Amino acid sequence: MSRFTWFNATALTFGFAFLYLPMVILIVYSFNESRLVTVWAGFSTKWYGELFRNEQFLDAAWVTLRVAFFSATIATVLGTMAAYVLVRGGRFFGRTLFSGMIYAPLVMPEVITGLSLLLLFISINLDRGIFTIILAHTTFCMAYVSVVVSSRLVSFDRSVEEAALDLGATPFDAFRSVTLPIIMPAVVSGWLLGFTLSLDDLVIASFTAGPAATTLPIQIFSSVRLGVSPEINALSTILIGIVALGVVTASLISKRNLVRQARDARRAIQAGAEDAREARAT
Repeated sequence: MSRFTWFNATALTFGFAFLYLPMVILIVYSFNESRLVTVWAGFSTKWYGELFRNEQFLDAAWVTLRVAFFSATIATVLGTMAAYVLVRGGRFFGRTLFSGMIYAPLVMPEVITGLSLLLLFISINLDRGIFTIILAHTTFCMAYVSVVVSSRLVSFDRSVEEAALDLGATPFDAFRSVTLPIIMPAVVSGWLLGFTLSLDDLVIASFTAGPAATTLPIQIFSSVRLGVSPEINALSTILIGIVALGVVTASLISKRNLVRQARDARRAIQAGAEDAREARAT
């Protein structure tokens, strides 16, 4: 029985249109000749040239990329460690409190998180800038990384790790040589998720950024309050392209890892079958 109906097709069409039609319109009007973003005056790429000559946007983009890279990297390391402790640590004193502190940023409103971090930085006399934004973004990105890596560790076959330990490997060597390569797709996915969230954050960054450190979302928000310019359309199109490229790259990496694991599994099965045939022959 076919599940395709006109109702499903119509619902799917409207759903995709609701999600992606505004992005398509934004991309189309980024190539508009006119300065008026709602009036089409012909195809042109001049606003991309204007964008790359805008020092404010370029400086904000460089700050945002640095913050996203370092916060995603630190959050990936800390989130992976936290996920490993939660999954492999068993029952220990303070586990409930520890897990609650790890996952609290997932449900905490961003305004509360940003305000609490601002009060913390003021109380310890820490000047706001790139460093404080990195600390703030690491705080909530770490929670997302922990969720992604924990889901992979829960389904991890520990017999492979135990085999490495039986062969004389230390726990650290077993984690570095066996566990980490297997969970690496989840670690990479967590890093990409953290990088994207940091790249997109506005609320927390507005609380923790200083006068000398303006991120791209803050700059865009400040510019939009004075009116949407074609330069913002061009910048948004570039960001959409970067995110789309990251998603496609992550999908290709994940697919390649699955193919490699399937190939290794077939080789192991073939090797086992050959060993069994040799054993029967002798």
